[in-house]
Amino acid sequence: MAVGKNKRISKGKKGGKKKATDPFAKKDWYDIKSPSIFEVRNIGKTLVSRTQGTKIASEGLKHRVFEVSLADLQKDEDNAYRKIRLRAEDVQGKNVLTNFWGMDFTTDKLRSLVRKWQTLIEAHVDVKTTDNYTLRMFCIAFTKRRPNQVKRTCYAQSSQIRQIRRKMREIMINQAQSCDLKDLVKKFIPESIGKEIEKATVGIYPLQNVFIRKVKILKAPKFDIGKLMEVNASGPTLLFNPSVFCSFVRLMVITLLKALPVYLILIG
Repeated sequence: MAVGKNKRISKGKKGGKKKATDPFAKKDWYDIKSPSIFEVRNIGKTLVSRTQGTKIASEGLKHRVFEVSLADLQKDEDNAYRKIRLRAEDVQGKNVLTNFWGMDFTTDKLRSLVRKWQTLIEAHVDVKTTDNYTLRMFCIAFTKRRPNQVKRTCYAQSSQIRQIRRKMREIMINQAQSCDLKDLVKKFIPESIGKEIEKATVGIYPLQNVFIRKVKILKAPKFDIGKLMEVNASGPTLLFNPSVFCSFVRLMVITLLKALPVYLILIG
């Protein structure tokens, strides 16, 4: 060992301390726009890292899923128990355009519906809309006492439950297959499908609290900018937005460039 060397004293690291940087300084904020079927269009903001090299900011935003209360979207506190899922489909300037991506109930609402002395009936079905969206719809219903009924309980027989479940599936399939996704969401908001099921099953057994409690999108069609503009259009200002027009032109140019080599081979 060298004279005067102390092993206990550790050597300092090269370079010194690293400068602390704010991670938010390299990020940008974008406005989230809901589809035009809802009253409130601006639902919040989201952030993403700025474009660096091959990593484009808009690509990092696409397919993000946002969960929003229907009460906030419709300015109606009576719909606070319903959660709407919206998926980011495209970015126009600083705006993130979204489309419907599912629906669910809050846990407290579901728990409050379940009570004693009644039968819970559930049904689910896979349906396909006219614009090729494949959805799975879940329906929930509860039996209720008949008018002037003395008996405390209102339990349905297993044969009646099967008939009600069959009727639920029929109505859900008919309602979904006859319209596109936009019109189907319009039916979910006022709960028109649940009311129709309630009317149709009165002859089998009276029902109450009939809801489409959950909707899942299993398969979506290929992305179409024209369809997205139709869903998000709220007037001429959005339809003739310069950034929207530029995006459409860019898409057309890419399509033409892809088709050009094939055309040259054919004419050559």
